[in-house]
Amino acid sequence: MEYLTMAPVASVIFVLTLATSLWAFSDPNIYAKFILNPYEASRGHRVYTIITSGLIHADWNHLFFNMLSYYFFAFQLEAMLGHWQFGVLYMVSLILSDLPSIQKHKEDSWYNTLGASGAISAVIFSAILFNPHGQMGLIFIPGIRIPAWIFGILYLVYCHFAAKHARDNINHDAHMFGALSGILITIILHHTVINEFFSKF
Repeated sequence: MEYLTMAPVASVIFVLTLATSLWAFSDPNIYAKFILNPYEASRGHRVYTIITSGLIHADWNHLFFNMLSYYFFAFQLEAMLGHWQFGVLYMVSLILSDLPSIQKHKEDSWYNTLGASGAISAVIFSAILFNPHGQMGLIFIPGIRIPAWIFGILYLVYCHFAAKHARDNINHDAHMFGALSGILITIILHHTVINEFFSKF
């Protein structure tokens, strides 16, 4: 109940994403209806999947890591940013993070993408703007923590490189553009955040 009171929008998104992902795991028809195919979307077909693809995940690991990242940042961010502002940040970033993939793969009828990673990257980078010196790390490298602003720079560099060279079936473009969208939208919604960010150095 504390989370629902403090961060109602983040709570609803969290529960909805979990429920829809689990539903898709057990029903291939839902999975097929919700996944984003850039070839189709670029031609005006199933455009709604730009949003619904963010409600489903490829497997349990994909769901776990996304929701764990969301849990660490989303609820606190909504308390700082505001309720409707958090909703705008999440939904607009979800859409914007997919647009480069649609453009890049508009001729690839075989290519599909899914997951909330773009919107969650936006949440993480918005949180970094508010707390640049917070300690961040990777769950599979325990004990190593670095300031959030340094983590953010390294993350963007990695995503840029991986988007060009990786062959791991991860949509690194969505991660990178989600992060950039999160920064831009946070600045629009909270005009003083940039001054606040630099004042902490």
